[in-house]
Amino acid sequence: MNTSLPCQSSQCINGNPPSRLECPTCNKLGIQGSFFCGQECFKAGCKPRSCCKTHKFIHDLARPKEPLLNDASISKDGTFNPFPKFKFTGDVRPVYPLSPRRLVPPEIPRPDYAEDGVPASERLRSGQPPRILTKGEQESMRTVCRLSREVLDIAAQHVKPGVTTDFIDSIVHKETIKRGAYPSPLNYRVFPKSVCTSVNEVVCHGIPDQRKLQEGDIVNLAAYSSIPGFHGDLNETYPVGRISEEKEKLIRTCRKSLDEAIKLCKPGALFRDLGKAIEPVAISNGCSVTKTYTGHGINQLFHTAPNIPHYAKNKSVGMMKAGMAFTIEPMINIGRRSQEEHWPDNWTAVTVDGSPSAQFEETLLITETGVEVLTAGARKEYWAPLD
Repeated sequence: MNTSLPCQSSQCINGNPPSRLECPTCNKLGIQGSFFCGQECFKAGCKPRSCCKTHKFIHDLARPKEPLLNDASISKDGTFNPFPKFKFTGDVRPVYPLSPRRLVPPEIPRPDYAEDGVPASERLRSGQPPRILTKGEQESMRTVCRLSREVLDIAAQHVKPGVTTDFIDSIVHKETIKRGAYPSPLNYRVFPKSVCTSVNEVVCHGIPDQRKLQEGDIVNLAAYSSIPGFHGDLNETYPVGRISEEKEKLIRTCRKSLDEAIKLCKPGALFRDLGKAIEPVAISNGCSVTKTYTGHGINQLFHTAPNIPHYAKNKSVGMMKAGMAFTIEPMINIGRRSQEEHWPDNWTAVTVDGSPSAQFEETLLITETGVEVLTAGARKEYWAPLD
């Protein structure tokens, strides 16, 4: 038994020490890492009569529900909307139960958050300036970014009507571990899956579930991989079958905004200027830029300095230098409202008015003479230039 996991109680009076008492229900459901330091913490989170049964909520999401004739929220196949009373902003709904957490072979090296969900290394580096990678580290970044691109392109082949986002997650997971890599999102801050799947009004961080993609949807797939010591990060937005002209224009607008920002990247360029290239493209095409989420540094850490806003008039600090690796990943919404809301799963970000949102992301390396797009792939027909 792994005794290095801290107590999972959010109200642990003992300071979340290494714990041995495993939740038996989680064990049966295939949920890993549910350990408590004693009966008090276990009862507070799991017992049915607990007023703060935050841990038991995980059981409810993972366990299939029996259909009830008088419960419209539960389908005859046992799938259900876990948040039936939540006021959704658009048409997309979560379709649970989530599949059990997918396993990673023990021989694959894991990042520090793989077991307890806590990226401790990122916290230790918080506030420090961006790292300059050595030549050897740059080669490692090239390798992991190439693997991430391969996985994303394979997953994208399965984007079609009738395919569930959970199935796409299974493809990403399988292809990642086949390459001896760890799927970076898995258990990062307790994210439950190996890829993010964001459909229509979902801005980012959509959790793969039993919802089937539908003709006319757009879906963003965010694939991240980790090999010993380094992470790769990229995402793209794809049409599902035939989509509306409005959504086609949104995808082209988002891709162009990213391409314009990449053109600025070179030694001496300011990170704050990237938003000046992105936001005018969005505004001129009747769109807006999400301001909450940013690009970021990436290397041995999944997320680190620098912080890269995608809107103009931001106050990001720092200058690009050869050897820095970071992402640019604008999220563009149709219409003028850039704000987002979150579903009760605490991950899924959606537009406040239900309008569609698109995103593209690349990992970049600043070189002595300019920039190298480490995650570059083939350009798609539906990225056709805007008129």
